[in-house]
Amino acid sequence: MSKPGAPSTGGGPTAAAAVAAAQKQKTLLHRLDNDVSTIVDNFSHLINVARVNDPPVRNAQEAFQMEMRAARMVQAADSLLKLVSELKQTAIFSGFASLNENVERRIAEFDLLEENTDRLLERIGEQTAASLKELETHYYSSLQRTNSQERMLQFL
Repeated sequence: MSKPGAPSTGGGPTAAAAVAAAQKQKTLLHRLDNDVSTIVDNFSHLINVARVNDPPVRNAQEAFQMEMRAARMVQAADSLLKLVSELKQTAIFSGFASLNENVERRIAEFDLLEENTDRLLERIGEQTAASLKELETHYYSSLQRTNSQERMLQFL
């Protein structure tokens, strides 16, 4: 099985799934980096703005900036929570991928058994047909059949 991020060899659904998984991993890592950097940047700005100053107008502006930075931090944290949820779903569904591989392997085994069984049944059918032909030949040339036919003709 190909690992995400590893180069895929060959074509088919497994290679396409590996490429899709690698792309999803890159996207998730990019989102993670963006969200964490947003939280850190906004937190550092929040700390810088939180200094106490004397002019009341400036304090109102700083309060607004603090609210804005806090809101951005909450949005980034919410995005991280969604990211964690997606990662959990990915972990769950990646288990299904291994189950699907197992099912495909079992299907291949059963297809092989089906082919073997079909060949065996064909051979048994041929042997049965040959035996039946031999028995018919023996029956039609036997004395018992000719005697029973003569008796039937006598009754008619």
